[in-house]
Amino acid sequence: MSMRLDPSADAHLDVELHRVMVHLGQDMAAVAQGLARVNTGRLKQSIVSEVNGLVMRVSTDVSYWRYVEYGTGPHIIRPKTKKALYWEGAAHPVAQVNHPGTPAFPFLRPALLRQWALR
Repeated sequence: MSMRLDPSADAHLDVELHRVMVHLGQDMAAVAQGLARVNTGRLKQSIVSEVNGLVMRVSTDVSYWRYVEYGTGPHIIRPKTKKALYWEGAAHPVAQVNHPGTPAFPFLRPALLRQWALR
């Protein structure tokens, strides 16, 4: 007994995998957008999904995403271009600020680790 596979089977499989990955990426991006902290809305609006071949990526192009996702530890803020720091409401200029850190508000990892029903 012999079996013969349709030579176009790989192409059909790739097309179907691409379709599933597009849907999955859109769903993941929507969940990540729903979990993202909103201050200005820039982070939430920047979350996108893209499929290139058989590679799917859910990402954001804002530079501070990792500080939201993972939080920050306590750190010192010092001026970069001036001699002191000053902001509206401050009593006077200061040489440095001891920042207590920020808690993590994960949005990408929970979207990735969620159980997904493929459609």
